[in-house]
Amino acid sequence: MTKQFKVFSDQELIQAFQDTQSEPAIAELISRYKKNIYTTIVLKVKDRHVAEDLFQETFIKIVNTILAGRYADQGKFLPWAVRIANNLCIDYFRKNKSASKVVSKDNFEWFEYLSVDYNNAESRMEYNQMSNQVQHLLDRLPEEQRDVILLRVYADLSFKEIANLTNVGINTALGRMRYGLSNLRKIIEEHNLALR
Repeated sequence: MTKQFKVFSDQELIQAFQDTQSEPAIAELISRYKKNIYTTIVLKVKDRHVAEDLFQETFIKIVNTILAGRYADQGKFLPWAVRIANNLCIDYFRKNKSASKVVSKDNFEWFEYLSVDYNNAESRMEYNQMSNQVQHLLDRLPEEQRDVILLRVYADLSFKEIANLTNVGINTALGRMRYGLSNLRKIIEEHNLALR
């Protein structure tokens, strides 16, 4: 029964969960997008424990909304889920104003949720070093540029979805991405950095 859900579309999984409260259907949906949503949250809050809590809150809200029959974004589950996660991050920062000014340097390996095969300890070490360097580079960008890069690269959203999520026009989202990448290049060149 569980294997059949792998071939279901997002909308079919949502419908199956609404109709029968099928745990395998919602588990498949969560499994499909865990990396995207969790990575987006952790890059925003920069704290693994807070991110885990917000990730759980995100899916509790998703489940409750679906069960209440209020899910209306057919065909756009991921952008809708990321919007919920983003709103919960904003709420978290509002409640903990000081937290938004503190940048955690706990060396969180945010690439660990992407599929990477480590052949040996040396490649693992190189990978960790590179992920830390990328995180430090992204932290130097203005928030609007960093958010667009994170949503595009790690949440895999389209520019139209990013524009809707951040309440800007599509050209603004594209511009922020372009300026963000340009600024990353400048930072790398100015500091003579190499991602190695």
